[in-house]
Amino acid sequence: MSGNNLVLPIVLWGRTAPTHCISSLLVMDDFSTIVTGCHDGQICFWDMTPELQICPRAMLFGHTAAITCLAKASACTDKQYIVSASESGEMCLWDVNDGRCIEFTKLACAHTGIQFYQFSFGAEREGRLLCHGHYPEILVVDGTSLEVLYSLVSKISPDWISSMSIIRSHRTQEDTVVAVSVTGILKVWIITAEVSRMQDLDPVFEEESKPIYCQGCHSISFCSFTQSSLLLVCSKYWRVFDAGDYSLLCSVPSEADQAWTGGEFIAADKVIIWTEDGCSCIYTLPASCLPASEHFRSDVGKTKEASIPPLIYSITERTDKQLLICPPVTRFFYGRREPFHKLLVQGDSAGRLSLWSVPDTCPPGSPATELQVSSTVSLQEAFDKLTPLSAGIIDQLSVPPGGEEPIKVTASVYIPSQGRLVCGREDGSIILVPATQTAIVQLLQGEHMLRRGWPPHRTLRGHGNKVTCVLYPHQVSPRYDQRALVSGGVDFSVIVWDIFTGEMKHIFCVHGGEISQLIVPPENCSTRVQHCVCSVASDHSVGLLSLRERKCIMLASRHLFPIQVIKWRPADDYLVVGCSDGSVYVWQMDTGALDRCVMGITAVEILNACDELAPATVDALSHPAVNLKQAMSRRSLAALKNMATHKLHTLASNLLAADSQDKGNLPKYSHNSLVVQSMKTNVTDPDMHVLFFDVEAVIIQLLTEEAQRPSPTMVSPESLQKSQAGPDKGGSFLANKIFKQVKETMKETIKEHLMDEDEEEEEEMRRREEKSKSLSLLEYNLTMDTAKLFMSCLHAWGLDCGLDAVCLERLGMLKPHCPISFGLISRGGHMSLMLPTFKEALLRQLSQAAGRTLAPADIVGNGTYGVSRAVSTQHLLSVISLANTLMGMTHASFIGEHMKKAPVRPPRPGTPESPRRTASSGPPPSSPAMQAQIKQGWSQLAAMHCVMLPDLLGKFRPPLLEMLARRWQDRCLEVREAAQALLLAELRRIGQSGRKDTIDLWAPYLPQYVDSVSSRKYCRPVIELL
Repeated sequence: MSGNNLVLPIVLWGRTAPTHCISSLLVMDDFSTIVTGCHDGQICFWDMTPELQICPRAMLFGHTAAITCLAKASACTDKQYIVSASESGEMCLWDVNDGRCIEFTKLACAHTGIQFYQFSFGAEREGRLLCHGHYPEILVVDGTSLEVLYSLVSKISPDWISSMSIIRSHRTQEDTVVAVSVTGILKVWIITAEVSRMQDLDPVFEEESKPIYCQGCHSISFCSFTQSSLLLVCSKYWRVFDAGDYSLLCSVPSEADQAWTGGEFIAADKVIIWTEDGCSCIYTLPASCLPASEHFRSDVGKTKEASIPPLIYSITERTDKQLLICPPVTRFFYGRREPFHKLLVQGDSAGRLSLWSVPDTCPPGSPATELQVSSTVSLQEAFDKLTPLSAGIIDQLSVPPGGEEPIKVTASVYIPSQGRLVCGREDGSIILVPATQTAIVQLLQGEHMLRRGWPPHRTLRGHGNKVTCVLYPHQVSPRYDQRALVSGGVDFSVIVWDIFTGEMKHIFCVHGGEISQLIVPPENCSTRVQHCVCSVASDHSVGLLSLRERKCIMLASRHLFPIQVIKWRPADDYLVVGCSDGSVYVWQMDTGALDRCVMGITAVEILNACDELAPATVDALSHPAVNLKQAMSRRSLAALKNMATHKLHTLASNLLAADSQDKGNLPKYSHNSLVVQSMKTNVTDPDMHVLFFDVEAVIIQLLTEEAQRPSPTMVSPESLQKSQAGPDKGGSFLANKIFKQVKETMKETIKEHLMDEDEEEEEEMRRREEKSKSLSLLEYNLTMDTAKLFMSCLHAWGLDCGLDAVCLERLGMLKPHCPISFGLISRGGHMSLMLPTFKEALLRQLSQAAGRTLAPADIVGNGTYGVSRAVSTQHLLSVISLANTLMGMTHASFIGEHMKKAPVRPPRPGTPESPRRTASSGPPPSSPAMQAQIKQGWSQLAAMHCVMLPDLLGKFRPPLLEMLARRWQDRCLEVREAAQALLLAELRRIGQSGRKDTIDLWAPYLPQYVDSVSSRKYCRPVIELL
């Protein structure tokens, strides 16, 4: 899907919550949101109430490696931004309110810690991000653009920074950055206003460097209560230093086998220290560490370890004793505005968040009091509390007789050309089902709820246990037979199916482990390899399985470590295998011989060479004599054949390119209106499914069916507005004639790579017979079903009873079961998906806005318009543009015979079957009165969402003006008109004061080189328009 298109995701999570092994966490300043990052690269937003009740809201996708750190990226409350960093060097700036990715970048170094720093320069306030990690400096990054501005560099003993803290000075204009390197050397940098505004990448050197002998420092924190102390926590001890001259005030060793991992000041005389196993302790500082005490700095210069200070509170280990994969992450946060909570937050590998509210007063008595948990919840517990439970894509077909839990879907693939979804399950069976029909069952109410086994489906049984991967090769490349479906399982087998008949064609049993991946080779491999699929198994083996010959033509099984990457060098007939230990194996595909095994920098260069050189340019850059010498030395038959046909292929491709240029045809529109993508956060999870609706593609396919074009090809957006020029038949005839001669020459040169003519005729006959079979799975209109599902999910139900009745009775729409989990696609393909538990926090917010307690049924269908402004913008644009499109169609209702079968191509006149097809094609014409009512219904629906929705909803998130302005000249006419109508309606709604605020907000970003004469001439009409 193109990034410029209007694409809306809807997610079906299923009953099993995604794995969320927490690696970092952050609490926002207003204490309403907790942000957690996990080892699999996802980020989760949790809503928190003033009563400290937490509920997961959304999950963000975009990082490709584990999240290493999270930090806030703005100080204002109206725009809450956070920044995240991963092990692969990725940095993303997110909007906490709606999960949009504002900016992203990728650096060559990985960050382990980020702190936000805001400075003032006159009336302006700017934000900076101070980053440290696996590099010997501190990078200062712009908080908006994520560009590296300058760096804080060490002159003396430069090394990686293990922890860092910013000391804000209220007396002077100078702030201090204090950091500790991994070797235990304390570094101090002074940041002034002039330094903060630097953008020339000049390094800033440290002001002081002092060894404090704290190797492996986990955290350093500044006491904001006294402004004069620093707390350093290492594995075996924690120490308090004077923030003035960095002298040691006290040092406390750990008890027994405890390993400290962090700490923080919770008051002027108290600190909280936590361990790697989840325990926490609150200590009272000795008098030598308190500036208000007369014994302050009395122990400076003493070398002996101080005694352990009094223990006030303790938080013991987990009571359930559940085995955790990773150590839990613990952080302390205290509110600087209402409510003034002091919270200890802990997240573990089971996706559980636990909160402890730390009291200000000390308990009476000498023994330490155990602090009780205030709130705790995991993702799975939140999913289990839902009523009804979150639905999966084929739950209605997966509940076994006498069971309650549906069989989990472990692998799936969507076939857009047929509208079918192929789901491999945990019991080894494979289900083929129409995607739109099964989504309607899970999301919408209707008569289908009373039918058992609906929708019509087909079950393939052949695997003995869980299906791990499914591949439809024809979808990747048209060179494969469109009947072939390939699946792999934990029973070590790869099965080839006939997708139309459900017949098992062949079983490959060549691996000694479960199949983990199925890959399609590139286009320019040898002819024999082009009809193969590449299978990867857990026994570290790779196979090339020929679908045409029904045998394994190569099995590479000498790898000592798990396989991580498969790459190709078709010009040299090489298959390149990268393993987890960094080794690279180079195999010859034609002979199956191991060419070489390398490690180190050579292995990296080989993998990079596969990416850098495009396959089409390899032959062009190599000299023919060199190619011949390499082919002879390697005894590669495929390389010799590639050389022999190189010039013929080049000539043919050049002729085809010239022919297409002569025709001057516009590119065909190839986007699918619906794409179903299976996703999982961890390899052990069952599949969740995301339905991506392309609004522009839905509109184009609706208009195409309305026009009943003879050609089955889709029209492009440009072709809806201007006709295409006729093709140059003369040039096409000449090119076809020359290409036929080239093809005959290629047949004579390489006979073994071509099938016999009799075999081709037999294949064609069998294909026609299979196509002629009546398939119950295809007896529905895919385009109209997609529009029906999409519009039913987008409509704001429950606000206008009369319009709801029209939608149900006249337009054929269906009402949702429960609030639908939508998503939002933002920059770079980053995506936020609402968890099914989002309705709990939304219900609470809408109840507060309405002044009464709302039931979950009250927000079904309209709650998403109160989630965020970006989500409202996308939904309003989609529903208005589709409603306007359906209003201009003849058969615009989702009720009738036209919903059962897609329009077919009209037959040629004079054919024997033409009377029968004509009689059965299309529904009987509706009465003009009924058509007028349907058009009026779509008009009312568009008007309600465009104009009346803010008045009908108690809490309405208005659309974003900048997103509407970007769509002002969208290439799709219907989307463009919807954006213009929405923008004008929003400008009228906000009134003159709102328009003035908008102008003032965007004025600093407008160019200043406007002609003064012309600006005065056109200034008054523009102001009057706004």
